[in-house]
Amino acid sequence: MAIQDCCSQPGLRPFADARADMLNRLEMVAETDFVPLERALNQLLAEPVASPLDVPSFANSAMDGYALRAEDIGDGRGLELIGTSLAGHPFTGRVGPGQCVRIMTGAAMPLGADTVVMQENCRSEHNIVTPCGPVRPGQHVRQAAEDLAQGEAVFGAGMRINARVLSVLASLGLEQVPVRRPLRVALLSTGDELKEPGELLAPGDIYDSNRIGLGAMLTRLGVEITDYGIIRDDPERIREVLLKAAARADAIITSGGVSVGDADYTRQVLEEVGEIGFWKLAIKPGKPFAFGHIGRCAFFGLPGNPVSAAVTFHLLARPALAKMAGERSSGPLLLQARALMPFRKTPGRMDFQRGIVAPQADGSLGAVPAGSQSSAVYSAMAEANCLLHLEQDRGDVAAGETVTLELIDGLYW
Repeated sequence: MAIQDCCSQPGLRPFADARADMLNRLEMVAETDFVPLERALNQLLAEPVASPLDVPSFANSAMDGYALRAEDIGDGRGLELIGTSLAGHPFTGRVGPGQCVRIMTGAAMPLGADTVVMQENCRSEHNIVTPCGPVRPGQHVRQAAEDLAQGEAVFGAGMRINARVLSVLASLGLEQVPVRRPLRVALLSTGDELKEPGELLAPGDIYDSNRIGLGAMLTRLGVEITDYGIIRDDPERIREVLLKAAARADAIITSGGVSVGDADYTRQVLEEVGEIGFWKLAIKPGKPFAFGHIGRCAFFGLPGNPVSAAVTFHLLARPALAKMAGERSSGPLLLQARALMPFRKTPGRMDFQRGIVAPQADGSLGAVPAGSQSSAVYSAMAEANCLLHLEQDRGDVAAGETVTLELIDGLYW
């Protein structure tokens, strides 16, 4: 029988149960605004968007070549070249029997023409164009409304506006779009040992990397951040900052101070000024994660160890913020891979180990650990491109066993 590790006490809240409970306790921020497209990146659509026009709005050529009537092909005779259609400068006449028009990619199809033959498949001499090879009616023509028809639903409410979405919105001719008011998030670190990068370290001091990393993740999520800096291990000062932050923010994110050390005051203060929804989860890293409220302001107390802070932000705080912001989300995409070497694991907590996954010669995915799995070693975390989801009751993973993972490379962190 496998022995549980010393941190896996009975009564720890299972991950899935805690996450579902947390999301059920959160409400969406309902305020909306209209912003110009140039300010819409990373924001969330507040309302569905329907196309105000056909896209494309006219039939056009997908190739450089010649626009003609498909019915004129087949007898081997050449076609009279009667003009040119350029993008932005369409041919204004009509293509009749035995005629064709030189056309460029994106140019409007002339009246009467229904097919485009690539210039490489034509022979042109003395204004006579002879198509060579088979021609399929309608080939290389983008029909009007082929992409979107006027009135057709394009995006639903809650869609995050990334570069691809922004391009589609611009193609619809929209100058501004309705978006949800960005969440206001207060960010702070606690600990007498913390120093800002660039300051001199005294014996026992460390640099505050959590606030920098978490701030970068939040920035990519399009929230408004108020950075309260480093708060010393002083209950009165922590109380003052939490109450001030709760008065204007939708959410507070702290790192450190939620464990059981003599100077871990954040959880204690939260109990005094607000309420704790839960504390201590059956996960690794990140057992001392606290969730609660101060009034209407949500509180997420992340552990102080840097890997634990990043992982719990991704697994718990990030989906919570998405729910509050009204983001449409389907959850992480989980993949199956083969362990290429052993992963050490003790039953008792769900373990989110950092790994490196890559395609193998047979097309399958193979995963190896990304260096040290210590929650204090962030340098190994920086090399990882996936998180392995190792089940709570699972023990050591042998080489060749199947593991579940989610990709993190290229995400907001």
